Amino acid sequence: MSAAAPARSLLDDCVHCGFCLVACPTYQSWSEEADSPRGRIDLMRGLAEGTLVLDDSVVRHFDQCLGCMACVTACPSGVKYDILIEETRARIEAVHDRKGFDALFRALIFSLFPYPARLKVALAFGLLYQRSGLSALVRRSGLLRLLPKRLAQLEALMPEVRPHQLRASLPAFTAAAGPVRYRVGLVSGCVQRVFYPEVNEATRRVLAAEGCEVVVPPQGCCGALSIHAGRAEESRAMARALIEAFGTDRLDAIIVNAAGCGSSLKDYGRIFANDAELAGRAAAFSAKVKDVTEFLASIPPVAVRHPLERRVAYHDSCHLAHAQKVKDAPRALLSGIPGVTLVEIPDGEQCCGSAGIYNLVEPESAAEIGRRKAENVASTKADLLASANPGCSLQIATLLKERGTALPVFHPVEILAASFEGRAPGATPGAFSPKTPP
Repeated sequence: MSAAAPARSLLDDCVHCGFCLVACPTYQSWSEEADSPRGRIDLMRGLAEGTLVLDDSVVRHFDQCLGCMACVTACPSGVKYDILIEETRARIEAVHDRKGFDALFRALIFSLFPYPARLKVALAFGLLYQRSGLSALVRRSGLLRLLPKRLAQLEALMPEVRPHQLRASLPAFTAAAGPVRYRVGLVSGCVQRVFYPEVNEATRRVLAAEGCEVVVPPQGCCGALSIHAGRAEESRAMARALIEAFGTDRLDAIIVNAAGCGSSLKDYGRIFANDAELAGRAAAFSAKVKDVTEFLASIPPVAVRHPLERRVAYHDSCHLAHAQKVKDAPRALLSGIPGVTLVEIPDGEQCCGSAGIYNLVEPESAAEIGRRKAENVASTKADLLASANPGCSLQIATLLKERGTALPVFHPVEILAASFEGRAPGATPGAFSPKTPP
């Protein structure tokens, strides 16, 4: 990806109609034109024309953008703000000198989160921190208030660590539970793999129950966190490695169960369009990528759905609803479970404040946006919250806990697995066990 300024043709698509303003979480928070999509496009235009310098104040307005793409959905002119902000951030990281704690903190994030093995080491320390009682002591002492807000946010977002997370792994191959209908590959992710291994496990079990052979090749990060943060070359290297990992295996689909990852995987074709060596393979790879809910909703069901008498609120992850345009599929799957009453969240189009690394690098803005979301979620009086992205699940669960609301959060595929297996969501699986080779 080039670090050059975005093309003028894309910038000129914006006609300043203002439809994006109500959709933009940061404009809703501060009512500042420069922190709206059309205001940021004006800044991009100024940089392209040379009337603005990429100094700290200009960079700040781009840093405060969540990249939630709600403006892309709202825009009647088809402005490709997703490409504009991605390329602008690539330019920032290429030419702007981040200083001091900001540079160090971002280096910490990108030396940890895209690497599952390193995340597991951090998770082991997290388990010790929580089980020793040190976590409770630190929180009672008020020490967190003395830390930089970003470090305090890292601690606040740490979920309860369970020993099985340190041992969790996926088999390289899972046989279909009955006649083979499809052969699919599964992207295991980074944060999903380590913090939410039960989501990957539920995914392979549900796919197997629906007649899929599931292949999980050894793989690293897909590059989503990096590309959304402007680390273009790093993300391209990770994307290239992932394409290589899936190789030439004949797959009907490549399944992803983390919305942020899925939006990047589906964009590999564009990212590598000018790469003579990889363009064709990247485009073919992207064409096969399906969110797990998107894939399951597109095939005739064969597994029996047992009743779940639950009110389920469904949260639209921005990178699923706005970037991938997948909204109906997860709702259809959840509504198809006998006994489930699907509940819509008020102002559901708005971001939860997670947005990749946003809640880590912009904790105050993320909390303001996230509390609006948590309030709206709580107002549904649902029994469960369904969320199709690990960052969203972590963010919303943390803010619900902050306000004293006890509401379990599950990926839609976990709720579907519970229905297949005739158990409550969150209970230990046992009724169905897909075959794995000895």
